[in-house]
Amino acid sequence: MKKYTLDWNRYTDLARTAVAEGAVLLKNEKETLPIKAGTTISIFGRNQFNYFKSGTGSGGMVNVSYVSSPLDALKDCPDIHLNQSLLQVYEDWLEENPFDKGEGWAGEPWSQKEMPVTEEMVADAAVNSDMALIMIGRTAGEDRDNTADPGSFLLTDVENKMIEMVTKAFSKTAVILNVGNIIDMKWAIDFNPSAIVYGWQGGMEGGNGLIDVLTGKVSPSGKLTDTISYSINDNPSTENFGHEDIGIYQEDIYVGYRYFETFAKDKVLYPFGFGLSYTSFATEVIEATESEGIINLKVNVTNTGKISGKEVVQVYVEKPQGLLGNPSRSLVSFAKTMLLEAGKRQTLDISIPVNDFACYDDNGVTGYKSSYILEKGTYRIYAGTDVRSASPVFDYNIDALQVIESLSENMAPVTPFQRIKPIANENGYEVAYENVPLRTIDVQERYLSERPTSREYTGNRGHKLTDVYHGKVSLDTFLDQLSDEDLASIVRGQGMNSPRVTPGTAGAFGGISDKLNDFSIPAVCCADGPSGIRMDIGTKAFSLPNGTLLASTFNLELIEDLFEMTGLEMRKNRVDTLLGPGMNIHRNPLNGRNFEYFSEDPYLTGKMAVAQLNGMHRVGVTGTLKHLSANNQEFHRHDINCIVSERALREIYLKGFEMAVKEGKAYSMMTTYGGVNGIWTAGLYDQNTRILRDEWGFDGIVMTDWWAKVNQEGEKANRENTAAMVRSQNDLYMVVGEPEANPFEDNTISSIEDGTLTRGELLRSAANICKFIMRSPVMERTLGLNDGAIDVIGLDEEVEEELDFDVSYQHVKDGESINLMDVDTSTGSSHAFAISVDQSGMYEVTLTVRSFAGELAQMPVTIFANNMPVATLTFNGTGGEWVSQTKQMFFVNQHNYLKLYFSLGGLEVKEITFKLANSFSMRNL
Repeated sequence: MKKYTLDWNRYTDLARTAVAEGAVLLKNEKETLPIKAGTTISIFGRNQFNYFKSGTGSGGMVNVSYVSSPLDALKDCPDIHLNQSLLQVYEDWLEENPFDKGEGWAGEPWSQKEMPVTEEMVADAAVNSDMALIMIGRTAGEDRDNTADPGSFLLTDVENKMIEMVTKAFSKTAVILNVGNIIDMKWAIDFNPSAIVYGWQGGMEGGNGLIDVLTGKVSPSGKLTDTISYSINDNPSTENFGHEDIGIYQEDIYVGYRYFETFAKDKVLYPFGFGLSYTSFATEVIEATESEGIINLKVNVTNTGKISGKEVVQVYVEKPQGLLGNPSRSLVSFAKTMLLEAGKRQTLDISIPVNDFACYDDNGVTGYKSSYILEKGTYRIYAGTDVRSASPVFDYNIDALQVIESLSENMAPVTPFQRIKPIANENGYEVAYENVPLRTIDVQERYLSERPTSREYTGNRGHKLTDVYHGKVSLDTFLDQLSDEDLASIVRGQGMNSPRVTPGTAGAFGGISDKLNDFSIPAVCCADGPSGIRMDIGTKAFSLPNGTLLASTFNLELIEDLFEMTGLEMRKNRVDTLLGPGMNIHRNPLNGRNFEYFSEDPYLTGKMAVAQLNGMHRVGVTGTLKHLSANNQEFHRHDINCIVSERALREIYLKGFEMAVKEGKAYSMMTTYGGVNGIWTAGLYDQNTRILRDEWGFDGIVMTDWWAKVNQEGEKANRENTAAMVRSQNDLYMVVGEPEANPFEDNTISSIEDGTLTRGELLRSAANICKFIMRSPVMERTLGLNDGAIDVIGLDEEVEEELDFDVSYQHVKDGESINLMDVDTSTGSSHAFAISVDQSGMYEVTLTVRSFAGELAQMPVTIFANNMPVATLTFNGTGGEWVSQTKQMFFVNQHNYLKLYFSLGGLEVKEITFKLANSFSMRNL
């Protein structure tokens, strides 16, 4: 029996290091940073008091025991002095202007009201301080995008005025951005602060890691994972972003720097990969060779400055334009040095397979349709510390076209549109357009020819899944015992907050019924998400730095080590798969969920996902990669149909997932809410079977996003069409309340009966699910190979929450309700009360609520009885209508202490009702 130990101190140190290495220093004049010992600082901006640890939604709802803010971290620096008078001004103002939590799901304001500053206030601060910090904060998240408006992507007038006034009064001003993704930066030109740092959202150790950088304990080494242009309108995707029904990917493969470096260098304020240090480095390629299809670079990196630091070397390729057309630069490799002392040197060995340069011909213009090819010409390799500064170091010549991989047409569009293609001019390239190649094959006919064979139902022969695990019986023989009804149940996930797994988690799958449990199929636990484990009953967990920050480190070893700790924390909480990493492309800066994702670049995205998976796989747990594919806006995310060329899908939007499967051995995927080229991805056979499994060799499970819609081409998507889901080999519908009861009235069984779904297809998904179970910790616990216990060191146990002993007991008769109309339901609030009942027994407890949030909102309410969580009810938006949910609770005692815990605000609670279902006598014991 393997023993696991989670060292909480190491976990904290790794997260703090990641925050420091992910901070991106964009500007540093007048030696503004690092802050020198003895300096007195004036801090402006309410964000110093209201640090955003993460974005919002399922990926941000991590309950934490603390969040280190930059202000608190600065207060702990004995040799840094704060302008106490200015702090007091802010504290007084905040009493009248408290933090606005917003209302419910996606209801948080993306920025908080800022305190206006006056000339007198700033002048007084400048007289009494050596420098100024200006803290700007933004959040964003699931189900709601940013907008190109003040208080979202743009700064407000009050924020602009604050920066203007402070930079005029202080010779040294550093603007610190506590944001999930890049924001508009015109103010950097207009007001010219002497230093700018993207600190991102650093989780619970965010303040400590950021101050490590600001005070010089760590020299910054983070690099931008996105291009910062002068205007949001410079981004080629902006015109086609944010529509309700159709999103046309007209920019095609020219996403982010691929567009700007090819067509619009003059529109770039800060290039992809850019980031400064407190020291200086010299990089020199001392050797560049090619052997057997591998280009090998030896790069000397020397610290030429006065303090220690790290540097990132980035390698790009410029492909020949050929017949297909290509960006001027594409990232093909990167490496980060170890910590180099002043004057020290490290030689980085970087290897790049030439085949990685291949392009996908979706048109047949090269004569090899649906193939990855290398066109003839010169492939020029550039190396440097960002995309703009990288210089030529090696030319690789191909004399004749080479076919690298012959595939087949999949996921091709059916809607005509034009896409960008470069044409040469005297200054380089200009934007031209070509018609996108459309689908040429009959996907329905092809699918029918590839359906798996069916096997007959044998009835229960006594075989258990544990027998399969021990090699006593084949998986097929075991599954043949399951009836069609059993198979229809196993493709339904249960949740949220399934009672079969860790309380408060996102869902369960596998053994989600008593009948399936009888076959020794256990229930697998999955929990949100990319920023740490979400448990809606209030259980504390580790809040991780956001995805953009982690990618900005460019440090794969660090991310791998950090996610080994996350894997151990998952084991501690009996979580088998984390719903992350999020790895969609930052197609546009306005996507509200960009904080969960890594970058505008698919190669960097893929490498970061591989690192996270490697870390979790070290300790036998895994992540569920999401969202497959093209989940690039939140507005109307369950309605949007993305119109994308096959080439853009394969080279940009699928590439990171492909790397995670082939390099990271991923074995769990989540599809999106929306559609790609007319078919919603939860039922997209070309994606979920032909590309993912047949081409990439994926051998795992695919699940839907929570309460997703599915369709057949030409039909409106809905939540009942699980037959289309199973046919595509999306194995799991997530989630329903009682899977055996089929509460959504899905069409799995009716489709078996009419022949549109086969038993063979259900058996295929059941096999995928069972194979996942057998490689997960839940199987170890089922077999007694590991009791799930994990040693945790360095974690101070929190003081148990005290009960409110002064609460009065309310006598509740059978069927009687308690009015809750005046209860505070804001995020993180709780309402405690006590009841006395006439009889012990099983009660049906019904909570009646309403909400004006959208239908995909998730607003959990956990009911504690006598300080133990007994049920969690997750409500969606109700359109203002009162709705009820009922759970059964067993009351042994006449007197019971109850508490309602609201993980997220947005609900109005009307009443809670107690109805006796079965009485109980102590004589029964």
